[in-house]
Amino acid sequence: MLAALKKYLMVPKLVRLSAGAPKDHHIAWDRFWSGVKTTGAAGDVLWDSGSDHEMQGYLGRLRLHLDPGLPVVDIGCGNGSFTRQLARHFPHAVGVDVSDHAVRRARTESTGLANVSYAVRDMTAPGAGGWLGEELHTLGGGGAPGAGANVFIRGVLHVLRERDRSALAENVRAITGMNGRVFLAETDFRGNAIDYVSHLGATLRSIPAPLEGAIRGLPMPGRFGPKERGLTFPASRWKLIEDGPATIETMPLSDPARADLIPGYFAVLRARSQE
Repeated sequence: MLAALKKYLMVPKLVRLSAGAPKDHHIAWDRFWSGVKTTGAAGDVLWDSGSDHEMQGYLGRLRLHLDPGLPVVDIGCGNGSFTRQLARHFPHAVGVDVSDHAVRRARTESTGLANVSYAVRDMTAPGAGGWLGEELHTLGGGGAPGAGANVFIRGVLHVLRERDRSALAENVRAITGMNGRVFLAETDFRGNAIDYVSHLGATLRSIPAPLEGAIRGLPMPGRFGPKERGLTFPASRWKLIEDGPATIETMPLSDPARADLIPGYFAVLRARSQE
């Protein structure tokens, strides 16, 4: 009981650290990525484990539900770690991110991969999905006109406000076209912010540097589970194909020999207009 109470002594420090985070998510994410020096298991990006282990857990459902002949759009691609993994299983993978610095890094880390391309896009902006759908050929996405594309979203929705989640979902509809499907995997941690940072190795004495960097500069994360999915992708406009628990991996924090694991949620969806 005493140990559980002690962790709440971190509250003033967490409030102080997060006080300077930019309110504008464009500024926050671009500032974050401009400061990233290295990625992977020993890098600066909390959610980049440096391995394909998490993706391996998704592959069965991607193969079962997503059309392998269509390109795939990775929304919120960051440094492109998942985009590059997706490119092994689809004819082309297009990574999009709101941060110009993220996309620059993704392009650098993807040098030599012919079926990977990137673009700077705010997928919560009105019309962004339509523009991206039209630009898939230009970006290298290929696919027949109107056929659409698959969409992969990992660790994006849980840091968005509700209105931005809904805006993103509408843009996703414009991308998927006639045959595309959506696969999403999000953090669904059942606890408060103190529980969350404690789970990732924060103590009264210290906070892992990548975690501290996220607290200082990025939007406060929430959870995204079945309830949030139902609000973001309402049944009147989306058909739920499959959903269930998932495991989101971060870089090693509490143990340098292994990635840390966060309880998560996955869902596969299709737009109702495609039925």
